[in-house]
Amino acid sequence: MSAGREVLVHPGKDALAQAAADRLTMRLSDAQAARGTASVVLTGGRNGNALLAALAASPEARERIDWSRLDVWWGDERFLPEGDPERNHTQAHEALLDAVPLDPARVHAMPPSDGRYAGDAEAAAEAYATELAAAAGAETTARVPAFDVLLLGVGPDTHVASLFPEHPALRETERTVVGVHGAPKPPPVRLTLTLPAIRSAEEVWLLAAGEDKADAVALALSGPGELQTPAAAAYGRSGTLWFLDEAAASRLPAEA
Repeated sequence: MSAGREVLVHPGKDALAQAAADRLTMRLSDAQAARGTASVVLTGGRNGNALLAALAASPEARERIDWSRLDVWWGDERFLPEGDPERNHTQAHEALLDAVPLDPARVHAMPPSDGRYAGDAEAAAEAYATELAAAAGAETTARVPAFDVLLLGVGPDTHVASLFPEHPALRETERTVVGVHGAPKPPPVRLTLTLPAIRSAEEVWLLAAGEDKADAVALALSGPGELQTPAAAAYGRSGTLWFLDEAAASRLPAEA
């Protein structure tokens, strides 16, 4: 069960993106002040990219975050060629990453479908899992780094990352990254963090805006089964934040 779940409702999608960007700026800068570095796991989709664009436009984010000491990971990726416009990695660079002074060695993209792991999603997933474990360090038994914030968009079917309702990846309890085949939305082949990896994050933030997300949000926050409602299974070790706009929150009961 989620520790410290908080539901934050904003007037519209732009206000949601700005509020999430402001809070992320504070969270990452505080982590850097405490221990020198910070880490974030990005998500794609319209809300994830809107948050990144809000960060890019924020003077406070540019000033407070030491981008050279930020580790950037991804929660999932479309298994497509390097530079494909549909890759989350490509879209993140366009929205934010090209505009800030990141250390390239700290930007951990999931492998593309061409190159070393051409056509082999399982090998690509294993390679990313190995990279995560290496970043976690030999001094710990953890298989992923201690992510400060892990971002997730919520799909109309309640999917998060590339964990879709009833899909086999949802049942994974050992591996941290898996290949997904036959995804119900294109492209059918993807890479994704698993629930054990997601739940290792200090905080998990779920983003949803628009009327088309209202049923998914209401269902996920009502405590249903995790296999039917992946968003309900995503939570952080110390906190879980739901960033919603009024349209996405429109079917929530008053006490949510």
